[in-house]
Amino acid sequence: MPESLSTDASTDLYHAMSTLRAVRRLRPDPIPQEVMERILQAACWAPTGGNMQPWRVIVATDPIIKQGLADIYRPEWEKYLVGFRKRLEAMPEDDQAQWEKVITSGDYLADNLHEAPAILVFCANPKMMAITDAKLDRISMVGGGSVYPAVQNLMLACVAEGLGCTITTLHCLREDAVMSLLNVPDGWATVAMVPIGYPVGKGHGPITRLPPTEMAFENTFGQAWTV
Repeated sequence: MPESLSTDASTDLYHAMSTLRAVRRLRPDPIPQEVMERILQAACWAPTGGNMQPWRVIVATDPIIKQGLADIYRPEWEKYLVGFRKRLEAMPEDDQAQWEKVITSGDYLADNLHEAPAILVFCANPKMMAITDAKLDRISMVGGGSVYPAVQNLMLACVAEGLGCTITTLHCLREDAVMSLLNVPDGWATVAMVPIGYPVGKGHGPITRLPPTEMAFENTFGQAWTV
């Protein structure tokens, strides 16, 4: 049996998971190379189907590349907001106020994305994956299981390093432009964009999520999980 995590280590892990939130206000201050290496290593530790690691990550630090990504992202954010604001109108006023804060931080990211010290674009190659649901009569989702754990590992490492981060997929709406800008070869796809940097303000902190009593079932779907 492998040894359990030490109390301090396990506490740090649970703390990171319970405080990882979308931090969209990032300072332009550079990130030390050794810090970047550590968070990239965290991504590489993530499990993948058959240990194939069918993903790669592009670390965009060049101002021209970052500006290009920002130019792609901004109009998609603006289009997304149109529909989101319509849904917001049907929410209770207290919820509206909370989501307005999210919109404000989203606007900040869209306006300042090019100033983030690093924008990470995760790519994946479906030919390297065992996509067991590819022929089912629904949208395939299994392939993401060999990519998004790496994204999560990296983001948890950002918490440990004091870096702000957030994940977005809006760039996928203009994937051809992203692929061209980043010289991504045919056969690959972009799956996540994660701008990172030291936060403006407090950064990560308490989050609001549904508890296991509402998210977990016991033995069969719909059977309440009991504490």
